[in-house]
Amino acid sequence: MDVTLRVWRQRGPGEPGEFKTYEAGGISPEASFLEMLDTVNERLTEAGDEPIAFEHDCREGICGTCGLMINGQPHGPQLGTATCQLHMRKFASGDTIVIEPWRASAFDVLKDLIVDRSPLDHIIEAGGFITVPTGSAPDANLIPVPRDAAEAAMDAASCIGCGACVAACPNSAAQLFAAAKITHLNLLPQGQPERHRRTIAMVEMMESFFGSCTNHAECETACPKGISIDTIAIMNRDYLAAKVADRRMAARS
Repeated sequence: MDVTLRVWRQRGPGEPGEFKTYEAGGISPEASFLEMLDTVNERLTEAGDEPIAFEHDCREGICGTCGLMINGQPHGPQLGTATCQLHMRKFASGDTIVIEPWRASAFDVLKDLIVDRSPLDHIIEAGGFITVPTGSAPDANLIPVPRDAAEAAMDAASCIGCGACVAACPNSAAQLFAAAKITHLNLLPQGQPERHRRTIAMVEMMESFFGSCTNHAECETACPKGISIDTIAIMNRDYLAAKVADRRMAARS
């Protein structure tokens, strides 16, 4: 199949960028989207041109690094998949495909299709972990967890931190990402001792970088793991509870 690519090219942060057009001919419909970009880059290199910079790692929909905006959709037209899981058979020969980096105020473009997603890391650093000793892995696994809580926690923990929710949101909000990371810990017994501190720290770190949620629900649609916006409601509830608890403790002291 033959497709035309319109790719965002930008040499670095703060530098002007522009769309450039490339012809990608003879592409197998069974090739993944990233394999198609590999082919284009090989041809650019052979022609003495600079290849297109884009991120990738596992190429199995696990690491979350491959996020691209494809024809205006995070990760492309196939819902529930990361960019690396998208195959060229989702397009028709002769199509023009527009490829951009994540567009969000918190994500600076580093080069071409690569953005700086470190603000997501700052949210995790603020409290996305458990420091309470739970023993070795077998000991921790002996702690009873209600079935519903375990399943909901696993659903939230499937977040791969790709940033598609941020790129899809009209407000560049990161509530779905933060909510997934908070919820999967807050639902488990091991997460209870630090629940309030964790929630306040992560929510307030998120708000220092990203916009506010106004319930467009674009994030849920864009998420390659199908994480529900119900997690945002859980996060908001926990945040309110944590702030009330903090106020009560301050009043007693």
